[in-house]
Amino acid sequence: VQLQASGGGFVQAGGSLRLSCAASARTSSGGARAWFRQAPGKEREFVAAIRQRDSVIRYADSVKGRFTIAKDAAKNTVYLQMDALKPEDTAIYYCAADGGRTIVSALSSAASYHYWGQGTLVTVSS
Repeated sequence: VQLQASGGGFVQAGGSLRLSCAASARTSSGGARAWFRQAPGKEREFVAAIRQRDSVIRYADSVKGRFTIAKDAAKNTVYLQMDALKPEDTAIYYCAADGGRTIVSALSSAASYHYWGQGTLVTVSS
């Protein structure tokens, strides 16, 4: 499975971007897909996840109410709509897919995900 992330760019604070994560092959049916991010000098952190078989969704507290994760099963693609962007959202955003058995409490853990995309850079200016 290869994951291709796209949609990053440069935007002013308060603006919006939509990231896409397309899988090259069918990921485990019903499995979880997630977005993580890594800012310069910081560790990778969880952003959002969706478990496809039942559409359970989780968000990091820092993005709740501003970011929305969604799936398009027909296209095998997951999206991250980012609104009201802040300078602190600046980071490389990575999409990830699991092996299909992630429990809800583990959706925010990077260790749950076996496949990772190459990352897309999001820069938010103040």
